Amino acid sequence: MHVALGCDHRGFRIKQAIIKFLPKLGHSYHDFGCYSDDSVDYPDIAQRVSEAVVSGEFDHGILICSTGIGMSITANKVKGVRAALCHDVFTAQRARQHNNANILCLRGENIEVNSTLEIVKAYLCTSFEGGRHIQRLNKIKALELH
Repeated sequence: MHVALGCDHRGFRIKQAIIKFLPKLGHSYHDFGCYSDDSVDYPDIAQRVSEAVVSGEFDHGILICSTGIGMSITANKVKGVRAALCHDVFTAQRARQHNNANILCLRGENIEVNSTLEIVKAYLCTSFEGGRHIQRLNKIKALELH
């Protein structure tokens, strides 16, 4: 899997851990920034990652900011993105199984690195179930037309 990664300054520490972790899972990645803990505006990075995922260049995206909320809100403004803010393994699995999420949003603060890596692993190792969930995703797509 090819993953687009991005963070703001508050997510930099967690992103660095994910960068070391992804190759261990057999995944490649591209880092869209930021590249230090100097203050940046998260919408700029969320937009770049979201557009890269929607273009098909990347299979999935991972975005990290302080709470994950700002990245999630911004990513979901890009047509075709289904960004899910996940705080545990269960929500990461459901985001993929039921919502076919294509971007995982994470908080960068007040979470253990190992917990975050377990969330990333669960998200990337879980597949969309299809079935009854396709009808629901089609309704979400219809909303994007308005």
